[in-house]
Amino acid sequence: MADRLTPARVLIYALLAGFAAFYLVPLLVVVLNSVRTAEDIGATSVVGLPRELAFGNFERAWGSYCIARRCEGISPYMWNSFLMVVPATIISTLLGALNGYSLALWRFRGDNWVFGIITLGVFLPEQMKLVPWTLVLRDLGLTNTIAGLVLIHVVQGISFTTLFCRNYYTAIPQELLKAAKIDGAGFFRIFWRIVLPLSPPILIVTVIWQFTHIWNEFLYGVTFTSGAQQPVTAALIALSVSVSEAPQYGVQSAAVLIAALPTLLVYLFGGKYFVRGLTAGAVK
Repeated sequence: MADRLTPARVLIYALLAGFAAFYLVPLLVVVLNSVRTAEDIGATSVVGLPRELAFGNFERAWGSYCIARRCEGISPYMWNSFLMVVPATIISTLLGALNGYSLALWRFRGDNWVFGIITLGVFLPEQMKLVPWTLVLRDLGLTNTIAGLVLIHVVQGISFTTLFCRNYYTAIPQELLKAAKIDGAGFFRIFWRIVLPLSPPILIVTVIWQFTHIWNEFLYGVTFTSGAQQPVTAALIALSVSVSEAPQYGVQSAAVLIAALPTLLVYLFGGKYFVRGLTAGAVK
């Protein structure tokens, strides 16, 4: 039978299970340390099972971890990340959908060159954009602001969202647009009434991609913001070098899990739609 377990297949499954276990070891260490006390970790090592469960680490990591009248916690930085991620994701997705719609369904001379220039941003490393963004944010008065990070991620994300949407929209029949034009529909009316209702698969892909990429981004957050304006990824570094005398590995591990929770939830509830959307776009 085709699905019978052969020695070769058993070996492949064993290797895959071993690779998966090896990949998940760091996550397991973080999860275990998040419920271990500082004394427990100090008495043994950062790799070990908890002697007693210390769920108070999560409360301290969230915002009630105070030493010498100074409180440490990631709750305000989580809010900063949401203020950055939500508008940047929505705006970049809408702009990418408009760009993809224009380049795929409203052909014009030089459209392939325009598409190539836009998607060039996909291949440029982030480090080479630091100096230009520093000048732009300085001239706009957006240095060390959440609005500045929103601007950066909107512009950075347009390359990806345009690429995804343009490749998806090329499968929409031109006859639909011709019929809409005959009925008197213009550019934006066709987009809102015809193209967007056909777009949920690829829009889910772009939203998930943008949300996770922007939330996990570290370089721009730590370079262009400081203090109370930092997103949570940059604030985690500050927590790791807090004013405490002894390393608080349990609190730091709990903070890492809290910071990773939004992206984990997004993939948990939207992962299957992400795969479907990518597959649909690839086939079309």
